[in-house]
Amino acid sequence: MRTYPDSAMSTAGPAAGSGLAGLIGDCTRMAPHWAVPAGPAPVRVTPDRIHGITVPPSSARLIAGTAAYGD
Repeated sequence: MRTYPDSAMSTAGPAAGSGLAGLIGDCTRMAPHWAVPAGPAPVRVTPDRIHGITVPPSSARLIAGTAAYGD
């Protein structure tokens, strides 16, 4: 893992770590560390082949009670 010197992290200032701009900056700096392994892509499964999935009622209620993304 590569570490960054303190000088590289301190140039952005204390407010850069907060908010959407800070998150985007963090992701941009970390992206090179997330290498995609070489190899064939997985074969997609068609929706008609997916069956037998059960969701416990408590989990369904939990998800139903959460706000939709962007609300």
